[in-house]
Amino acid sequence: MSHTADAALDHGHHEEYTSTGIPHKKLCMWAFLASDCMFFGTLISTHLVYRKTTTEPIDVTQILDIPLTSFSTFILLASSLLMALAVSAMHKANLKMTRWMLFGVIVFGLIFLGCQVYEFTHFVRGYGLTLSSNIFGSTFFVLTGTHGVHVTLGVMWLIGWLIYSFTGKMGPEHAMDVEVAGLYWHFVDIVWVIIFPVVYLAEYIL
Repeated sequence: MSHTADAALDHGHHEEYTSTGIPHKKLCMWAFLASDCMFFGTLISTHLVYRKTTTEPIDVTQILDIPLTSFSTFILLASSLLMALAVSAMHKANLKMTRWMLFGVIVFGLIFLGCQVYEFTHFVRGYGLTLSSNIFGSTFFVLTGTHGVHVTLGVMWLIGWLIYSFTGKMGPEHAMDVEVAGLYWHFVDIVWVIIFPVVYLAEYIL
């Protein structure tokens, strides 16, 4: 067996595990995501309750760009696949593939953020919808903006790992770190999969 393969098998021995058999890093991330899940649940619930309570009637279906949002949703889902491939490559000690997959996730994440910035700008300049316009604007911008901040943090985190991979210090022992970053990224994607139908598509149904 090659040295690379041996390293791939042995890197897990360096991880610290809890009494549950789950690595400390992964357990901490799961705990954070659980609290973040409740946070987003509160924001989504607030938006659903108050979305129709506006000081000035507004036909949201006339300003939402479903094709653009559908495209950005597809991009984010595709990035989740690349993230899974990056984690798999890291566990196999394939640093070159890990770099390419991380780069792809970063690019897709930036595309998603670009679409969101364009949408926000379009709402503000084209329709005068702002955070303080009405309750719909407040709940919409807070919810989608908070998600955008999470995506931004995820992109910065992955950029950090991509840069670190070129220092010569990144090895199989960092597979768990990349996996933890992957958990965060998948969570961000799942949240958007919920936001898209609840915030955007629901306006055409409810």
